[in-house]
Amino acid sequence: MKLNTIQRKKARGGLEAAFGKEELVDRMYQIIKTGKQGLDGFIQELGALLVEAIMDMEREERSGPQYQPLEAGLYKWAYQKGSLYMGDRKISVRHPRLRGPEGEIPLESYEALKKPGVFSEELVNKILLGISARKYRETLMEAAGVFGVSPGAVSRHVVKVTVQRLRDFKERALSDIVPFAVFIDTIHRGGEAFLVALGIDIEGPKHVLGFWEGVTENHEICEELFLDMERRGLMLFRKIFWVTDGGKGILKALRDQFGKKLIHQRCTIHKDRNIQSHLAKKYRKEAHRRFKIALEQNGYEDAKRMLAEFEKWLRGINESAADSLMEAFEDILTLHRLKVPGLLRKTLTCTNPIESMFSTVRDCEGNIKLFFYSCVGVVFCKFL
Repeated sequence: MKLNTIQRKKARGGLEAAFGKEELVDRMYQIIKTGKQGLDGFIQELGALLVEAIMDMEREERSGPQYQPLEAGLYKWAYQKGSLYMGDRKISVRHPRLRGPEGEIPLESYEALKKPGVFSEELVNKILLGISARKYRETLMEAAGVFGVSPGAVSRHVVKVTVQRLRDFKERALSDIVPFAVFIDTIHRGGEAFLVALGIDIEGPKHVLGFWEGVTENHEICEELFLDMERRGLMLFRKIFWVTDGGKGILKALRDQFGKKLIHQRCTIHKDRNIQSHLAKKYRKEAHRRFKIALEQNGYEDAKRMLAEFEKWLRGINESAADSLMEAFEDILTLHRLKVPGLLRKTLTCTNPIESMFSTVRDCEGNIKLFFYSCVGVVFCKFL
């Protein structure tokens, strides 16, 4: 199919998504009847929709999501009728408003567009090409620069606020938290390793306890994280239930702290992946099934027997996979040995609570690119 044909189909699909097919057909008949006048009216309406989207985007970036303001006293404040120039013609728009502690905060995009000549019909046509090709984010960010909204300035504003929140988070007292279980896992971003601790207190709620940055999850980084949590008042007593991915640095730090009395559960998801990484693809599905069935057993002896059978099966296929299982055999069964009920066992069997928390970071990464700490700050503040 020729390139121009593909582009035409994408353009039509984008416009149908924006207006609806029936509405677009009505507009087509209006343009046929009135010629250029109908087309000019359509372009003017598209321009109004576009600049309203740009102003909404600026307000959202400056104030934060709904009900989660980036600063105290900063919030969205309704809409009002306004007007701006498209070329040398005035058009009516709905003007979003933003309020701060000292009153209304003017939007840079709205102030710029009140000047004749900033927003041309040629620019509308160019932007519509991007929208029709479904490059929504790239198109809006490019248009924001034309309208006087600097993406860099927006990002700097977000960084300033989130860095302060992150500083507050890192100094937050933990003396009121009595942890029942603590999850520790490493999240890799931008070439750095962030060792994260998430706790569940004796009443059930989750708490982000802290994180420490390093190149790898070595023993020293783990000790720094433990010392930081203790400095802020967290009591790391022997009866805490620890769930980790099995990193050697983490395990060494925990054993140095608690010795033989350490209560440790190995993350079963990480171990499942480690075992499968040694196997040819044709064996992975069956290996996952056998491992899962063994862990679904309620009794310790039954689970231990089925894992032993699984190890024997692995020996006949791949010695390294079998060794990987045996390396963590008892730590995988800690929950079974302690007779933890099945429903609670689902929560404590892996480090997924940390992965779930960082799914928010991954969403933020698409919008905040200057510094990873900004993303971390946004996410951690949701848990405070």
